[in-house]
Amino acid sequence: MTRPVGYYVHHQGAGHWQRACLIAREMKRPCTLIGTLAAFDRGGAPGATLDLPDDRLPEGGFDGRDGAETRPEAFHYAPLGLPGLRDRMAAIAAWIAEADPVLLVVDVSVEVALFARLLSVPVLIVRLAGTRDDRPHLEAFRSAERLIAPFPSVLDGADLPVWVRDKTHYAGFLGATARPGPALEPDGPIVVVFGRGGAGGTVAALADAAHAVPERAWHVLGPVAGAALPSTLPPNLHLHGWVADIGPHLARAALVVGGAGDGVVAAVAAAGRRFVCLPEPRAFGEQTEKAAALERLGAAVVRSSWPEADEWPALVKAGLALDPAAISALHDPDAVPRLAAAIEGIAAGLEAS
Repeated sequence: MTRPVGYYVHHQGAGHWQRACLIAREMKRPCTLIGTLAAFDRGGAPGATLDLPDDRLPEGGFDGRDGAETRPEAFHYAPLGLPGLRDRMAAIAAWIAEADPVLLVVDVSVEVALFARLLSVPVLIVRLAGTRDDRPHLEAFRSAERLIAPFPSVLDGADLPVWVRDKTHYAGFLGATARPGPALEPDGPIVVVFGRGGAGGTVAALADAAHAVPERAWHVLGPVAGAALPSTLPPNLHLHGWVADIGPHLARAALVVGGAGDGVVAAVAAAGRRFVCLPEPRAFGEQTEKAAALERLGAAVVRSSWPEADEWPALVKAGLALDPAAISALHDPDAVPRLAAAIEGIAAGLEAS
């Protein structure tokens, strides 16, 4: 019997889950998606799933670090006396004991990667952007068979240790395959995208932006805070809420405004849309470093925070002056199936050894 692959999915935002589903769907070998999955639509999962107990602190949520003074230096998150964390690791260990996986893909968790390695399971680690040269990340990277970067190599950090770069498989952006959108219409809409993993937008700030650029329709996808009746919004502002498939909206956009998360950037590159990038605060400079690289390549106009109302006309003008070929060049339509094949190849090699 062919041994399965496990795929651990981090529960911050929706991007990790979407990426895992795309990869697992392309794999011939059985693949079980593992994580705290209650917030996701598991009906769309391409195979088996294992829903884990939540490991977030009840009083402080989860920010990637527990702050404990006695935490071992190899860990980011190891709170004491947390039943959810204990039950979570027990469930992973039980699944490994029963399923005998050939390897575990970890997207992302230092602790899960090291735990699997301790259970004698080879690990592939998804390495996100940013400067991750702290001891926990480096120890996890050292434990892995290979590292997977879900972005093109041209967006990687300059200060990366050579051995980490050499160990990395640059998969490219791992988004749904999409055809480039139609030719850009001069008077096309502005599409603003907020993901689940960030703070989202506010009605007041979006209304100010739409008032500042009244000649264009503004379509906003994702969470927006601040109650407002449709009748009180500028007539050119349209709030769509959470949208599972943003592709059709991007295909009509003259300009996209969004953060620098992998999912958003991958979708914009696949659609070949001009991009105003507003990176959100993330640990290790994940979004700010990626946004800076996009700007260097001429693939985006970047601002470090949400612009004031009077900045929007010039910002939109600068965004519309971009050459969309620069961001289109970052899209590889075969990235997902090629990565799935690479994982299959590593698994076959491990099984034969």
